[in-house]
This record gives sequence, structure tokens and C-alpha cells, in this order.
Amino acid sequence: MSKSKYRGILNKDLKLLALSDFIGAFGDGLYFYLFPLYITTLEAGPAEVGIVYSVLYFAAAFAPLVGGFLADKYDRKKVLLLGWLIWIPIPLIFSVAEHWSQLLVGAVLYGFWVGGPAASAYIATSAKKDKITLTFTLISAAWWAGYIFSPALGGYLSTIIGMRWVTRLAFILYVLSAGVLLFMSSQHAVAQSSTSPSSSFSSLRTKKMVVWSLFFALLMIVTVLARPFIPQFLQDTYSFDEFQIGILGSVTFLGSALLGLGLGRIGDRWRKPGAISVAVILCCTSFIALISFGNFFALALASFLIGVSYAIPSLIDAIVGSIAPEVSRGRWLSIPQTLSMLAAFLAPYLGGILYSASPYSPFMVAIIITPILSILALSKPLKEEI
Repeated sequence: MSKSKYRGILNKDLKLLALSDFIGAFGDGLYFYLFPLYITTLEAGPAEVGIVYSVLYFAAAFAPLVGGFLADKYDRKKVLLLGWLIWIPIPLIFSVAEHWSQLLVGAVLYGFWVGGPAASAYIATSAKKDKITLTFTLISAAWWAGYIFSPALGGYLSTIIGMRWVTRLAFILYVLSAGVLLFMSSQHAVAQSSTSPSSSFSSLRTKKMVVWSLFFALLMIVTVLARPFIPQFLQDTYSFDEFQIGILGSVTFLGSALLGLGLGRIGDRWRKPGAISVAVILCCTSFIALISFGNFFALALASFLIGVSYAIPSLIDAIVGSIAPEVSRGRWLSIPQTLSMLAAFLAPYLGGILYSASPYSPFMVAIIITPILSILALSKPLKEEI
């Protein structure tokens, strides 16, 4: 991958945001990819794992609304810092839990990430207009790059010092990530004038935003139905230990970083719906490989491909960010995030029930539905130029 292709795309502030994301993700990856396995050590079965994730997604449904309002009214840098202040205690809460039900408070805080719309609006405002998709995927790649080594490291450390101490290491990295944001420039939404076109949304833009929000909600339902159960599936079906699962998690986020960059280039050079359609097909392929092969190297390929599912939200943000008026960009970006979380919050619980019936069931459902979504991404309502 040539560095010259990406040189000059990120300004100083976006580089700081990318660095903050990298550090925070490294801390997050130490424990969160293996979090489903940690839940099962606290007297939980698949249904209870699903409940924890459903609570997390339910809280996540309301965070974008709050974050979008704050991003349009206040300094976006301070909103990002507020997001990290809410997140910083989470690993400590998880570290002292003695029963799975005690994880729910931390799950609520984890879901209530109010910095999402502020980050997306900050990126959309700062990015070069002809490179907006690539800029979003570059920042996303910085986050997932932080995950490349941390799940394997977290899995290894958990076998030595236990997951409780691993979460405490994550706490330190959360603090460092928030500290980097202090060096960013402030950014406010532009003041709305009486002649501003954003005072009344064009019907075309509103239609596009609604259609993409509904599509993203469907995609999130299918994704979170299956994805939280991958570590448990690897342990139950193929008898992998935490270190092996952590390595596959690292491969997953390597795939997210690299495939996300590739999709970003496709989105800017071709069309964003085409990039999303490719991403959905790769997700389907990864689930097929996951349930079909027990060989570690074949599963590594499957893990690499499933990484693309983590890059899809940045593509959606690029689409909505490109059509949103600057004066209310934070609120516009909050709409698809909120709808997707509201639609998806019961999916992990349903996935847990399906998993209890058969470990293969959540993945089979995803395999059946994802090709349909890939075709929908290329349908006329989504494929038309924005």
C-alpha cells in the first residue's frame, strides 16, 4: 500500500483524532473482543450474553440523539472529551463484577457513546470534499488498527493475570486516548442564517437520509444477530482457547483496517452504494467460511473478511455526512445511528436464543439475509447519485 496515496488527506486535527482512536481502540481491544467469554465466566449462558449486548445496544440507540444535539450546539472537541469521560470508568466496572447482571451498568455506559456524531461531524467538516469517504475510512482504519494486536495480547494476558487485570490496563489506555484530544482544535457548527438552505431540508436529501437510515438499520440487525457470538462459537465448536480466539480477533481488525481503506477508495472513485454492496457480500462469505471450516488458517481468512462489517458504519457516515447541511450535521448523522441501534437492540438476545438451539443458527440466518441486502444496496433508491 503506497503511503503517497494517503499523504495530505488528514490535517493536524484529524491526525490527532486518528491517534486518539488508535490508543483507545488498543485499550478496548484488550478485553472487548473476548467480552462474550468473560460474561460466560460470570454465571451466564448464551441468552444472558445476548441480554448484556441488547442492553448495550439499547443505550446506544439514544446516545446519538444526545450526541447529535450537543455536536451542533457546543464545541465538538468538548463533546468528544465528554464521550471519553463517560467511557473511562467502564473497564473498572467490568473488572469488579462478580455476576453477569453486574455488567449491565457498564454495558449501558459503553453503549452511551455520545461522541459518535461529534466525531463524524468533525470529520465531515474537516475533510476534503472529494476525499470524504476515504477520510472517514482512514479514521475508521486508525481505530481498527488499534485492535490488530490487542485482542491477541489481551487473550494472552488473560491466561497469565486474568481478564480483570486486563480491563484495568484498558482503563489506562482510555485515559491516554482522552488526553490526546486536548491538543485538537475546537470546532463549532456554523451559525444558521435566515437564508441558509439548511433551514428547510430538501425533500431529496431527506428522502436519501431516511432510505439509507432504514437500510443501515436492517444491516445492523443482521450483523449483531451473529457477530457477538463468534468468540463463543470458536470456543464451543472448535475448542479454541482465549489466546487463539484473540489472534483471530486481531486478524478480524486487520481486515477491518485494510478492507475499510479499500472500500473507501471504491466509494470515492466508484459509488458509495457499490462499496457497501461489496462489504455485505464479504460479510456473507466470512460467515459461510466460519461455519464450514475448522482449520485455523481457513478461520483466519474468515476472520479477516468479517472485519469489513466493522468498517460499514464509516461508509454510512460518509454518505449521510456528504448530504447533511453543516448547521445541523451532528443531528443528521445521529439519525441513522439511532435508528440502527433501536432496530438492532433485540438482535443479540434473539441471537442468543438461536445460539442456544444451535450454535450455527445465528450465522445461517445472516448468510440467508446478507445477499438480499447486498442487492438492495444497488437498488435504484440507494444507487441514485446524491
